[in-house]
Amino acid sequence: MNKPLEGVYVALTTPFAGDEIDPRKLRANVRRLNETALAGYLVLGSTGECVSLTDEESLELVQVVLEAAAPDKKILVGTARESTKATIEFTGRLPVHGIEAVLVRPPSYFKSKMTCEALKAHYLAVAEASRYPVLIYNMPQNTGISLDPRLVIDLATHPNIAGLKESGGSLSFLAEVVREVRGGFHYFLGSGQVVYPGLEMGACGAILAVANAVPEMCAELFRLFKSGAKDEARGLQLDLVPLNKVLVEIYGIAGLKCAQDLRGFYGGPTRLPLLSVDDKGRAEIAAVLKEAGY
Repeated sequence: MNKPLEGVYVALTTPFAGDEIDPRKLRANVRRLNETALAGYLVLGSTGECVSLTDEESLELVQVVLEAAAPDKKILVGTARESTKATIEFTGRLPVHGIEAVLVRPPSYFKSKMTCEALKAHYLAVAEASRYPVLIYNMPQNTGISLDPRLVIDLATHPNIAGLKESGGSLSFLAEVVREVRGGFHYFLGSGQVVYPGLEMGACGAILAVANAVPEMCAELFRLFKSGAKDEARGLQLDLVPLNKVLVEIYGIAGLKCAQDLRGFYGGPTRLPLLSVDDKGRAEIAAVLKEAGY
């Protein structure tokens, strides 16, 4: 890994024009985000509707972000597919330069057979084949699979497994893993509800969906924490909780895109089968943004 990973990353949404990806809008969003103190960008995460994209669309979006990102922003890319072979092949198609790490969620279609042994074999094979460091991705809300902390601890001994994004919001998971993994292992929080306590317990940063809507707040929370201004950081965490609840937990990707539109970014529509928010949802999202000062 070229540089240590820490800080807050935004899990980018994917702009659509109708039912087609809109690279121009993505480029514009990234250029505006370049002006914030975010550490970088995750392309093709859950928030990017990655499972609804073709491989060719996915590669185009990665290239757009690589070209638009400021030099100080680090790029992470989600590369998971439902087979180990397909994950390795797609990961191998990424550009050689400019990517810090890849994020790999567990295969979940055959979830009843995704034992610790099966998942360990999957991640080790991907790590062996990947030219990029691998971040494990625990996203039980979407996959229906909650990784065992002991599995993560075991996988962390592989030299090309660089860290974890844990989106279940479990501080007990964090405590168990951070206590036992090597010093260079990167533990990223994936929930905006627990950024401050997670940093206190040893996380190195966060990869957040809510940062699409309030990138300044998310980046400032981390800056304040690192500078020792913990009372102020706690205050921002308390402000972030209602935003995360409405935008991420209640309305999801469509809610985030609505918030982006209200803040002058481009959110636009989701791709079916996801539906956009209705007028009632849009009013609730506008209200929570206003309450937060946006």
